Amino acid sequence: MKPVTVYDIAKEANVSVATVSRVLNNTAPVKKETRERIMELINKYQFQPNALARSLIKKETGMIGIILPDITNPFFPQVLSGFDREVRNKGYTYFLCDTMSADYDVADQYVRESQYLNALCEKQVDGIVMIGGRVDLAKPSRELVTEVLDIGKRVPILLINGDLPGASLHRVATDERLGAELAARHLLELGHRDIAIVGGYRNMRNTIQRTSGVVRTMERSGLKVRKEWVLGEGFSVDSGEAFIGQLLSMPERPTAVFCMNDLVAIGVLKGAVKAGLRVPRDLSIVGCDDIPFAANSIPGLTTISLKASELGRTAAEIFHKLIAGEKVRKTTVLQPELIVRESTAPIRA
Repeated sequence: MKPVTVYDIAKEANVSVATVSRVLNNTAPVKKETRERIMELINKYQFQPNALARSLIKKETGMIGIILPDITNPFFPQVLSGFDREVRNKGYTYFLCDTMSADYDVADQYVRESQYLNALCEKQVDGIVMIGGRVDLAKPSRELVTEVLDIGKRVPILLINGDLPGASLHRVATDERLGAELAARHLLELGHRDIAIVGGYRNMRNTIQRTSGVVRTMERSGLKVRKEWVLGEGFSVDSGEAFIGQLLSMPERPTAVFCMNDLVAIGVLKGAVKAGLRVPRDLSIVGCDDIPFAANSIPGLTTISLKASELGRTAAEIFHKLIAGEKVRKTTVLQPELIVRESTAPIRA
């Protein structure tokens, strides 16, 4: 059976194609009896507008591309949850592109990003959102930056919690340095002076910002972070367990640990308990991100909320304005929040 087109609906209703279009898109008033006649035919033939044809007319596909580095990290789904609710309300759907390779090869991750960037352009998406990956690098190569800039000339690009030097792209971010300062201040107020910093990657912007936040806050109190107590590289539970193992093997141990994310913090907690330490009596632990596991660990994890869901909602609102051609400020910054639970306590005398 030949599919029914908008022209067939218009002919049978004895109206113009433009009138049918106005009813479908609700873009202009149509007489009640005319609207009812058109809707009756639409329902009769179960007519579905052709999205491709509509995109050719409106120059929009209603599709957004999202590129992220690891969907298994609970922080990213939290951001996506807020983003999804907002974009669905505005009539968008999206392609989700996860660049993490099976063997965790970082170089391969950037190749996948490049592949997805070009594929999304071929799909004629209305815009691209990037979170993690190359936009988290403190010093990305010129090739990685130039590629995004070239794509940005064709479609709007929005960065979440990242940046590309000299790119001047639109960004939405939570103040990660301030978050680390809040964590350090909390530990200092509890009497801790020996604080370790573990996790992250030294070539990544978020690691540098969070480390700087702790170091600067301690320096304001006349204290220093011991170099041997600053440990990387990793954002996983396993790496957190390895870090606490290293710290406990040293002649002098910290009384508190600031972790680059909650997964690392859970690993530190796990390793500390295995070693016979009582948390927070023997060791206070602070994480970062406030993923759902943080509230459900035993003890509950004190952490820095980066407002993941709000970050996603805000990104969606700004992105909609970008696609619509509205003027939007280049950088929107959200404020982090200290969430105090049971993994921190005053230092013992």
